[in-house]
Amino acid sequence: MTVFKSIMAASLSAMLTMTAAVGIATAADDDPELIFKKSTVFRLLSPNAKLAVYALDDPLVEGVACHFTLPEIGGWKGWAGFAEERSEVSLACRQVGPVSFKGKFEQGDEMYKQRRSLFFKKLQIVRGCDAARNTLVYLVYSDRIIEGSPQNSTSTVPIMPWGNSPAPKCGEYMEK
Repeated sequence: MTVFKSIMAASLSAMLTMTAAVGIATAADDDPELIFKKSTVFRLLSPNAKLAVYALDDPLVEGVACHFTLPEIGGWKGWAGFAEERSEVSLACRQVGPVSFKGKFEQGDEMYKQRRSLFFKKLQIVRGCDAARNTLVYLVYSDRIIEGSPQNSTSTVPIMPWGNSPAPKCGEYMEK
């Protein structure tokens, strides 16, 4: 029985180390800014389930910011990182200053990606352009290697003049 306990302790230690390493690798990316968290499910002896609201500037399109809300699983499994995070995400993107493009992009180019489970699930925010309406279109969704999730949210940003700056045309920055 002692050998079994030693093996289980070593396995748990290895899994916690891997979870921490994934968290550090994810944190090294351009992380969104946490605005606030709100508890949604009270748990007496373990961490509460929460909704976390984040802000993220589009790295390619200056003057556009997105805010999104992610659920965080509570309980001991959520605290330890063993619970699979839920797929529901809401998204709102807005023009927050004069818009300028730092380069060209393709429809559906990735703006942000975050790992949502140890191996299989990730959250993605992608960007596109509705050239006819001069509007940026942002889509957030989560996917899994084996079975994707249809849950998603879309937000649009009509590009408007800002002060004396004319509105650039997003269609001019699309890769053909």
